[in-house]
Amino acid sequence: MPVRAEDGALAGPGTYDMKGGLVQMLFALRAVAEEGLELPALPVVLVNADEEQGSRESTRWVRALACRSVRAFVLEPSFGSEGRLKTARKGVGRFRLRVRGTAAHAGIEPERGVSAVLEISHQIQSLFDLNDVERGITVNVGTVDGGLHPNVVAPEASADVDVRVLTEEDAREVEKAIHGLRPVHDGITLEVEGGFRRPPMEPTARNRALWEAARGIAEDLGLPLGEATVGGASDGNTASLYTATLDGLGAVGRGAHAVDERVVVARMPERAALLALLLASPVGGPRDGERA
Repeated sequence: MPVRAEDGALAGPGTYDMKGGLVQMLFALRAVAEEGLELPALPVVLVNADEEQGSRESTRWVRALACRSVRAFVLEPSFGSEGRLKTARKGVGRFRLRVRGTAAHAGIEPERGVSAVLEISHQIQSLFDLNDVERGITVNVGTVDGGLHPNVVAPEASADVDVRVLTEEDAREVEKAIHGLRPVHDGITLEVEGGFRRPPMEPTARNRALWEAARGIAEDLGLPLGEATVGGASDGNTASLYTATLDGLGAVGRGAHAVDERVVVARMPERAALLALLLASPVGGPRDGERA
């Protein structure tokens, strides 16, 4: 997967998600310095290397900085070919169901067995029943494992579940429902592990104010700018709990994590300009010494 320039795009691993955004951030800070822009808050940069694994080590730092900041600008890639900003993100939950039954010879004495595979099939149907498209709730059983051999009544089975929701209220409701699952058959033990690893990034009043500021700056620059709600999560989900947050300020392109990943080079200077002017904007009423 060599880096290559073609048809006005720069293609290669991570160019879109999210090296392009980091490059734009550097040029925005350079523009602030060279143009002598007065900033209402001190810019602090956090770059972490474990976001794709759920920011397990870096979430504490995201949280610590967000608690002390007046706003957070997230350089995740934009959404779609139009370069829309991400003003809402779904929260992400991960769960695992473990079912234990009783093994038996499937040909000689199947009546002595209690099938964990049969039980997990019922639980999977209950999980999929929690889907609610209108409310933006998605529940997906992504992997299933179990059993020992075709001629053995399965004593164990498991299922891994991904859940996405738009609101914290829905997160609590779905989590309660999943942890409230009960065995359908006698002789079964059911264990449920997990919960929501990333909270939803909701369109709070302070987030909406930051979006309106970005939209106004884009108009002054003559740039089209839209917004989007997306199903994926980022560190913006965490930051939004504590401060005004605007996500998707990174590069315009396509193919995140794919072999054709690329950024549109001509759009990068304008996105850097948007970020520089956002850093200089007074939205949120920051006080001297606050971070942005």
